[in-house]
Amino acid sequence: MKTPSVKILDRYIIRKFLGTFLFTILIAIVIVVIFDLSEKIDKFVDKQVPVKEIVFEYYAGFIPWLVNSFSPLFVFISAIFFTSKLAQNSEIVAMLSGGISFRRLMAPYLFSAGVIALLSLVLGLYIIPPANQHRLDFENKYIKTQQIAADNMRNIHYQLSPGEFVYVEQFSRWANTAYRFTLERMENNRIVTKLSAESAAWDSTMGGWKLKNYFVRDFYGESEVVSTGRAADTVISLTIDDFYRRKNIVESLSERDLNELIKTQKMRGDAMVQRSLIEKNNRIAMPFSAFVLTIMAVSLSSRKKRGGLGLNIGIGLALSFSYILFMRFSQMFVQTGMMPPAIALWIPNIVYAIIAGILYKIAPK
Repeated sequence: MKTPSVKILDRYIIRKFLGTFLFTILIAIVIVVIFDLSEKIDKFVDKQVPVKEIVFEYYAGFIPWLVNSFSPLFVFISAIFFTSKLAQNSEIVAMLSGGISFRRLMAPYLFSAGVIALLSLVLGLYIIPPANQHRLDFENKYIKTQQIAADNMRNIHYQLSPGEFVYVEQFSRWANTAYRFTLERMENNRIVTKLSAESAAWDSTMGGWKLKNYFVRDFYGESEVVSTGRAADTVISLTIDDFYRRKNIVESLSERDLNELIKTQKMRGDAMVQRSLIEKNNRIAMPFSAFVLTIMAVSLSSRKKRGGLGLNIGIGLALSFSYILFMRFSQMFVQTGMMPPAIALWIPNIVYAIIAGILYKIAPK
C-alpha cells in the first residue's frame, strides 16, 4: 500500500516545487521588465523604436538571459518557500512518521532540480546564444553608443597562425585603419620576413588591407633583401571584425562557434580568451547548481522554526545571493590569472556542495 501513496507524494512535491519555481520566475520577470522598460522608455520613444523590435528582439532575448542568470536564486527561494510551508503545517513530520526516510523524501526534489538543470542547460547552449545576438544588436543600435577608448585600441598583438605575428600600434575605428602596422613570419625561431607599413586600411571589396609606405625585409641566412613601396594590397587571416569584436560577443555564440573562437584566441595569444573560457565553463557549472542549492534549501527548511516562514526565506535570500556573488568572484580569479576557468568556476559549486552535504547529514536529526 505504500507504493501508490509514495508516488502521489512524489507528484505532489514535484508539482508544488516546479509550480513555485515558475511562479517565482514569472513575478521576477514582470518586476524586472517593468523597471527596465520604465528606464529605457525615453530612448525607445526618442528613437521611434518599433514595438515589434522591442518585444521580439530585445525582451525575447533579455528574458531567457535573465531567467538563466538568476536561476540559482529562483531555485533556492522556491525550495525554501515550499519546504518551509510543508514544515510549518507539520506535513514533513507526518511524512517521516509514515515511514518515509529523509533520503527518500529528497528524491522528488532532486528530480525537480534535474528538470530545472536541464532547462538551464538547454537555455544556455541552444536558446540564449541566438537570442542574445538579437538583444546585443538591439542594444548597440538603440541603447548603447559604440565608443571605445583610444587606449583600448592601442598596442594590439596577434598570432595569426603558427609562426605568423601581427602588431598594430593604434587602430582607428573612424577610418578602419591600422597605424604602424607590422607583420612578421618566423621559421625555426628565426624571422624570415618582416613587413612594416605606415598604415593599413581595410578594403571591404577585396577583403584585405591596403598598405601605405611599406617596407619589407626578407632574410636568407646571413643576408637580407629589402624592398619598399608607396602602396600595396595584402590579404591575411586578420579582418576588420577582429577589431570590432565586442567583449560580450561570447554570450551570443553557439557552443561550436565558442570553441572555435577559443581555439583562435589561444593561438593568437588574445587576452580575451579568458572571457570566452568563463562563458564556456559557466554554461555547464550554472545548471549543476540546481542540485546543490536544492539539497541545501530542503535541509535548511525541513524543520519547523520559531521564526517561521520569514526566517527561512531570509536565510535563503542571504545564501542564494552569496552563491551568485561567489560565482562573480570566481570569474575575477580567472581574469586575473589566479586560477584556470575549469577550476575557478566550479569552486562555488564544490564549496556549497560540501555545505549542502553537512546540512543534509544534520537535517534528519
